[in-house]
Amino acid sequence: MAKYIFVTGGVVSGVGKGVAVASIGRLLRARGISVAAVKLDPYLNVDPGTMNPYQHGECFVTEDGAETDLDLGHYERIIDVNLTRSSNLTSGQVYSSVIARERRGEFLGGTIQVIPHITNEIKARVRGVTTETGAEVVIAEVGGVTGDIENLPFLEAVRQLHREVGTDNAVYIHVTLLPYLHATGELKTKPTQQSVRELRSYGIQPDAILCRSDFDVSDDIRDKIALFCDVEPRGVVPLRTVDTIYSVPRMLEDAGMGDFLVERLRLNATEPRWEEWDDLVRRIREPKRALRIAIVGKYVELPDSYLSIREALIHAGVMLGRGIEIDWVNAEHVNDANVETILANANAILVAPGFGPRGIEGKIAAARYARVNRVPYLGDCLGMQVMTIEFARYALSVDDANSTEMDPDTAHPVIDLMPGQRDVEDKGGTMRLGAYACRLIEGTRAHAAYGASLVYERHRHRYEFNNEYRERLGKLGLRISGVSPDGKLVEIVELDDHPFMVGSQFHPEYKSRPTAPHPLFRAFVAAAIEHPRDGEQVSMPLELALAR
Repeated sequence: MAKYIFVTGGVVSGVGKGVAVASIGRLLRARGISVAAVKLDPYLNVDPGTMNPYQHGECFVTEDGAETDLDLGHYERIIDVNLTRSSNLTSGQVYSSVIARERRGEFLGGTIQVIPHITNEIKARVRGVTTETGAEVVIAEVGGVTGDIENLPFLEAVRQLHREVGTDNAVYIHVTLLPYLHATGELKTKPTQQSVRELRSYGIQPDAILCRSDFDVSDDIRDKIALFCDVEPRGVVPLRTVDTIYSVPRMLEDAGMGDFLVERLRLNATEPRWEEWDDLVRRIREPKRALRIAIVGKYVELPDSYLSIREALIHAGVMLGRGIEIDWVNAEHVNDANVETILANANAILVAPGFGPRGIEGKIAAARYARVNRVPYLGDCLGMQVMTIEFARYALSVDDANSTEMDPDTAHPVIDLMPGQRDVEDKGGTMRLGAYACRLIEGTRAHAAYGASLVYERHRHRYEFNNEYRERLGKLGLRISGVSPDGKLVEIVELDDHPFMVGSQFHPEYKSRPTAPHPLFRAFVAAAIEHPRDGEQVSMPLELALAR
């Protein structure tokens, strides 16, 4: 029988449950135990695919094309596992499924209720993760905060599931916040006590409490929480705010959480191996020269909108021995008159993905600046399309080359809707989504970066490079360096006469790992090292950087 770890949150949202879940998964992986994770989101949206990033952060895409919560990115990166659409369950999915079954008459005229029908659907979906993955342990994170009306069906479902599988096969972990009162110099435990009391009123008694705090948590405070919340003292684990999220797994290990879980769940575990992970954290923390990377996008006020991009840059920087300082550049504030002032201090420029015309001319201005001034450039999805639009305006000597997404009446639609997208009305889950094969052209920067001829990358877009312009732009210097295996779709473009100006139609950031940076990000950061700004000296030849 599979084992389950149910993770809930208390006091405030955004307390870090996603990182905690991923770190718990890493504890188990370090002991040779197979792990899967599932995020239970209470909102009624079917998925985050149509949600504004300002409200929800980035939309993370899995190999099988699911648009999911950004916490799945934390799970994949830290646990180092590829997840599927079954790993993100929302109220919208649950209610839609149950109502559809009722309409088909599957309930034989019975009254449909939250209990048992909705809770049964939730339990079946969570169990389905076990069946699909064969994982020894499934970690289920309940979104929201204990006390929210929206997540009550999920809490009831995990309570029932815990009872059904037995106490030897399931553990409850509650992640909470210890606020600090500067006036008295105290960490306060009362909110945690109240949150646990609320949780217990639903029939859930946590086996462990992870205490998020900006300050050290004394043994006296831990003992107090253990007493009032009826938890073993060793089950009260401090989680102080850290300089890098990648140190959290080791913090939990040092606090004894790994051994606690192995004992409570009676797992067959090997001795934990932390050498590679410890080396990663050490390299993140060691002093190093920093690169300034400008990320040009329209959601930069909320950096979590580009969470995977930020992490992919960090991964590449760690491997190449450089820190990464990000300049968040609002595309709406960029134009040809001020672009040099805004981007002059960047070692490299990344134009971020997005949808719609807002900020598009600012992104085009950034691409033009990178091309003219030979600044390393990486175009991510829309960033690739922007690069194509800018080059077409320059090479074809036209002002109105564009994407039909931005200008349906453009005379030069170098980016256009895919044929299969023209009659699509529903916006959710109808784009080109998930992993597709890409054939790389030998002799290109993309091929050199990957060191392979066939790769699989994750997509999330409707519009494509217009093949009617492939030959014309190719003769003028825009090289097609990656295509679909049948040659019909352009996946990667690059400029011949440029140190590094590459754009990918897919999202390479989704597949980057802290101990295995994505090849395109690695090559991009290596090119940035070769582009000194403000009197910097080149300290590492590109060939050596790529070989590391």
